[in-house]
This record gives sequence, C-alpha cells and structure tokens, in this order.
Amino acid sequence: MRGAVFLGDRKVELRSFPDPTPGAGEVVIEMKASGMCGSDLKFYRSPPGAAQAALGLGSLKDPFIAGHEPCGVVVARGAGVSEREAPTGQRVMDHHYSGCGVCPHCRVGWSQLCRAGITVYGVTAHGGHADYLKVPARTIVPLPDELSFAEGAAVACGTGTAYSALRRMKLSGGDTLAVFGQGPVGLSATVLGKAMGIRVIAVETSPERMKLAKEFGASEIIDASREDVVKNILEKTKGVGVDFSLECSSAPSARQAAVRCVKTWGTACFVGEGGDVTLDVSPDLLRRQVTLIGSWTFSAMGMLECARFIAEHKIPLERIFSHRWKLEQCAEAYRSFDTQTTGKGVFLF
Repeated sequence: MRGAVFLGDRKVELRSFPDPTPGAGEVVIEMKASGMCGSDLKFYRSPPGAAQAALGLGSLKDPFIAGHEPCGVVVARGAGVSEREAPTGQRVMDHHYSGCGVCPHCRVGWSQLCRAGITVYGVTAHGGHADYLKVPARTIVPLPDELSFAEGAAVACGTGTAYSALRRMKLSGGDTLAVFGQGPVGLSATVLGKAMGIRVIAVETSPERMKLAKEFGASEIIDASREDVVKNILEKTKGVGVDFSLECSSAPSARQAAVRCVKTWGTACFVGEGGDVTLDVSPDLLRRQVTLIGSWTFSAMGMLECARFIAEHKIPLERIFSHRWKLEQCAEAYRSFDTQTTGKGVFLF
C-alpha cells in the first residue's frame, strides 16, 4: 500500500508499505478520507521526533505514516473480533488513540489519558494517510449514514475537539463566545457554536480565514494583527466581556487575551497544543472568579455524539474543506496547508 510519511523539517513523501494484516483484537480499515489537522504541522515542520518528544509522546526511531483523522470502511478482522463488533463494510471513524484497554480511562473511552502509555495513530504509529490502517477494534466509531467520509474525517479530530470543548464549557443558547484562531478547529467551533445558538466573535490574523469565519456564521470578526483584541471585545460586549472563550492557536498572546476577555465568572478554554503562556494570576483569574479549562480532544463516545449532532442539525460540514487532495499530492498538500491561510484539507481515496 501507499503511505504519506513525515520526514521532518517540512519534508513528506509517498512510500510503499506492506498491506497490513490484523492481529488479535484488530481490524483493518480501507481509507476513504484522511483529514489534515493543524497539529500535523508541528510534526511536519519539526526535526524528526522532536514534536513528539516536546508533547510528551516519546521518541521515534523511524518515520511514520501521517494522518490522525481517519475515516473509511472495515475490510478485515483479526482473531477475537466478532462480526457484530466490526461488521465487514461498516463505515467508521477511528478514535486515534490506544491505551492499555483496561484502566478506568480506557474503559470509558478516554484512552488518551491512559497512565500506562498510549499509541497515537498518525503521530507515534502509522496513521490514516495511507490506503489501509490497522487499529484495535475498540477504537472504531460508527459513522452516521448522513455524513460523508470527509465529514467523518473532520469529526475524527478537529471538529470533534471543538465540539468536546464547547460541551465542557456548558454553553447555552444566547451566550457569547470568542474563538481565537480560525484554523480547522476554530472554524469548527464557529460553525458548531452558531448551530447551538451562540453569538460567536472570531479572532484571527489571516484575511482568508477571517473571510471563512464570516461565511461560517461568526457574528463579528476581529483582526488580531491590527486591533487590541481585549479592548475590542469589551467594546462589543458593553464593557462586560464574553461569557466564554476558546483558544485554538496556542499563541501566548492569544492565550492571554482569551483569559482577559471573559467576564467576571466567565470561562476560558485552551485546546491548542504546545507553547506556553504567562498570566498575572490575581487580576487574570482570582479577582474575576475566572474558570480556566484545558481540553484535550474527546472521548470515543464524545466523537459519536459530535457526529450525531452534525447529522441531526444538518450542519453542512463539507464546507470546512477548502482543499481536497489525492494521496500522491501529499507534498503539495502540506506546502499549501503550511501557509495557514486555507480552510481544512483532506485526502480522498
């Protein structure tokens, strides 16, 4: 089979691999769509293995097949996997983490929190930018018939991450939400927030992405490269601040602003990976009773809930994709995505 491999230092190439054979408890998925996530750029840009080490995911000896937003069809089962558990031909997404399988976190679908160590498909093991993907059967999640494979790939990380963060913040219709960064996760938060009846203020620096945010339902757009974001948000909220903020870029200045723009008793949530931030704890948090949440992706069942929400609310998630690529275009695809001026990209098979 073919697989797109990250070599580090902005190099990716298409290589040939043996077709995978499922072992006990495993399935093989024939890929139909594999999304490109903003966090992929960390592994694309950095020296080999450096980004994994920086994120506490261990070190790598060999290049790996990229792609942690897999969606496809079950084509083979290993020993111990029943037809009921993974029907041949079933349309599935993959919850791209695998832990020990028996600890409390794993058993409730939060395997990325497993203390015994985790495998992250597309990051520490072969991922979905390939013709086939071999994973534990317990990681697959049914794809609703109403959603396309591309939409399933979006849910498999970027859109699912945005949905999980919004749910954790317990927003209600009529609330105001500032979304910092309008890449794939931020755009997803904008369109999902709009569907939830929330007033979304989008914060971005790229003119192209600001345009996309407006098209996706943002009530107001703030150009962070030209404006004082916190001052602008306070003006738009009559000096009160927003109810909630979601920071998707991992930029230190955006993280500060995300905390400082919420109202007293407000909530800020960080989902952008890596980087750091310096806060003045008393005025930024304590004296305004601010809640600060860190939200890392989603559970397997949260992934299914997100997919059902999109299907039931008839959200046209296909619009989030500005680029659709063939696997043999992997080098061109990542050069384009690396500009951070586009919408989401996806490989279709």
